[in-house]
Amino acid sequence: MKTPAFFQRSELTATLWTFRHEFLMVGFFSMVANVLMLSPTLYMLQVYDRVMASQSELTLLAMSLLTLALFGVMAFAEWMRSRVLVRAGVRLDNRLGTQVFNASFEAHLSQTGASPARAFSDLIQVRQFLTGNGIFAFFDAPWAPIYMAVLFMLHPWLGIMGVVFALLQSALAWFGHRHTLAPSEAASAASADASNFLQSKLRNAEIIESMGMLGNLRQRWATRHAASLEQASSAQALTHRVVAWSKFIRYTQQSLSLAAGALLVIDGQLSPGGMIAANVLMTRALSPIDMIVSGWRGFIAAGAAFGRLEKLLIGFPTRDAALSRTAPKGQIDLRDVSASATGRTSPILSDINLSIGVGTVLVVLGPSGSGKSTLARVLMGIWPQVTGEVLLDGLPVGSWDRVELGPHLGYLPQDIELFEGTLAENIARFGELDSAQVIEAARSAGLHDVILRFPKGYDTPIGEAGALLSGGQRQRIGLARAIYGNPALIVLDEPNANLDEAGEAALVKTVQDVKAKGKTVVLITHRPGILAVADRLLLLRDGRIQAEGPRDEVLAGLQAAANQARSGPATTGAPQVAPV
Repeated sequence: MKTPAFFQRSELTATLWTFRHEFLMVGFFSMVANVLMLSPTLYMLQVYDRVMASQSELTLLAMSLLTLALFGVMAFAEWMRSRVLVRAGVRLDNRLGTQVFNASFEAHLSQTGASPARAFSDLIQVRQFLTGNGIFAFFDAPWAPIYMAVLFMLHPWLGIMGVVFALLQSALAWFGHRHTLAPSEAASAASADASNFLQSKLRNAEIIESMGMLGNLRQRWATRHAASLEQASSAQALTHRVVAWSKFIRYTQQSLSLAAGALLVIDGQLSPGGMIAANVLMTRALSPIDMIVSGWRGFIAAGAAFGRLEKLLIGFPTRDAALSRTAPKGQIDLRDVSASATGRTSPILSDINLSIGVGTVLVVLGPSGSGKSTLARVLMGIWPQVTGEVLLDGLPVGSWDRVELGPHLGYLPQDIELFEGTLAENIARFGELDSAQVIEAARSAGLHDVILRFPKGYDTPIGEAGALLSGGQRQRIGLARAIYGNPALIVLDEPNANLDEAGEAALVKTVQDVKAKGKTVVLITHRPGILAVADRLLLLRDGRIQAEGPRDEVLAGLQAAANQARSGPATTGAPQVAPV
């Protein structure tokens, strides 16, 4: 059966459409349960109007046994629809878990403000709504007209009263949706802001404690926390008012329906059994609407979570699994590339044109703030706001499947992030452990002998974010991870920042080994010791290329510019190159 166009908006709606058979089953069991909900009404009518009049114990026994059997069928239908929805919720989580995981991290990487933890919370919210009592209200609501019809059959005035109270409850539900949605979303956003602020400061607890910054940061957190409390209090107060009015209407309905039934009995237009049955029937008819009003916060939360997931999966769809490319060789071309960031009036990189051949070692120089680290991220395809073309082997780097491309790339950022696990797991990028490649990468990074001195060698746990390691050890492990598996393109951002002389010598040897294997290396540094392994140099200043070419030519130009600067400005000659 072809999927309707409406459900092709995203993987979320498309996945929900695949559960249509389960929803049809829930609808069927809801029909059975709601039809059998008339059993108590019919039973009371028979007891009050027939059994009490005939005083037949056999009739009472037969009616009681039949009603008990119907209650059993009704309970089975209620249990089955719950079971179907619970299983559907588990399947939904299994189907969407990977897509949400990938999309949330892509969104976080693109600096759209998306939080992976929030995305999974949204998925849980949608799943719990689909398996909770709230969804049953929507399946039960269509049967309210049936109950109203039975009320009209008992007496028209009872039916009219039921319709009036149904309209009142529906109006209250509409009012709740219109006036509680925005405050609830604002409260949720304020709470998330306060929580994110606190979590970001906990990651730097040592700095905060050592420099006495706790009090100042606590004041800032308190301001955010107070704002979130105020928003939450406002939203909860409005929701509680809606619920209070709902209770008032429900209790009023129960009393007035009983009073109306009593008047009809007094007037001889209704039997006592009909009076009791009408009260129960009207309560049952309005129960779904009352449940919707009472659980409106859950409906709002689930709707907002659904909308965020919808937007996330539309913005970051699953890449075509059939798309597969040959392993890249490492040719990099940048054509008119500019990179910017939110909040900046000028771009970080401007009009970058660069070609890096396979097997080339390019060393990038430049003062702080010149855009070197941004260039590294652009080369890796992880900087979100880029114009121009960044090509890997002639293809846009953003068009590659990241899971497929990842093993062919190596990246060592300035801020080295290690993960809880063993040394071997971190070097192997938490993939399937290949002991030979792990040891080869560690040896190439000059780390093998260091690791063997750890208590458990390569199986030594490093703690959360590598907290048990020194800065130099973390940098070497990050280097070993970057070259693990002999990737075609390796980008190293300040790889010698925390290394001593022995570590820097090991780094030089690592780059020489990688170069000998024909791999492309882009190395960003401030320290001159690594220049000996460079084939080409690139000088960045204020986001623009000041010089680029073979190492010796660029160094000669820099030296000439430095000599010229010391002797005074030249009146004629070649264009000046600013010294580093």
